[in-house]
Amino acid sequence: MGSTTAILISVHVVVSIALIALIMLNSGKGGGLSDMLGGAGASGNIGQTLAERNLSRITAIVALMFAATTLSLFWFLD
Repeated sequence: MGSTTAILISVHVVVSIALIALIMLNSGKGGGLSDMLGGAGASGNIGQTLAERNLSRITAIVALMFAATTLSLFWFLD
């Protein structure tokens, strides 16, 4: 195993943990980040707050990073 593979595995582990944490913070059908922090979403406001939109964007970016590191590991470990 080369140094590139070791670095890629460690990045993949960090991205995996970050993705799990971000998914847990996102709101489902009910509450989520806004309910946890007592924001405007807790009062029954329809739509997403700015924090929830940014959290969704960050989650999508980290999910793309997860997919990229997974495919990279597939090619390097093959």
